[in-house]
Amino acid sequence: MEEPKDKRTKAYKDWKANQEKESKGLGDTIAKITKATGIEKMVKFIAGEDCGCDERKEILNKMFPYRRPNCLTETEHITLSEFFKRNQTQVSRSEQLTLLKISNRVFNEKKHASSCSSCVRSMVQRLKRVYNEY
Repeated sequence: MEEPKDKRTKAYKDWKANQEKESKGLGDTIAKITKATGIEKMVKFIAGEDCGCDERKEILNKMFPYRRPNCLTETEHITLSEFFKRNQTQVSRSEQLTLLKISNRVFNEKKHASSCSSCVRSMVQRLKRVYNEY
């Protein structure tokens, strides 16, 4: 995840504008649709400026957030690269703990080690999708 820039620079203003464009969740997406279709203006005309849309948008964003994975660090990328090169069908306990640590950071989760093979497989597949983006 990118660090905010110095607030006095153009780079910061560009970064801030880009952050505001990205939808954080379903509420932001619905707000963009209602603005593009003109529904937002009609509702504000009928119900007034404080129609409750902002509160509903925030509630929907919290209920249905869009989860974006964090970027892999160089060390994590190297670790995953070595793991995926081996193309193995079983994951040792130490490998699982290493992959879990990466997964929890990248996906902002707090999952624990599991003996469930489908859970481990799912975690490895998610990490592989992120890894393949690089």
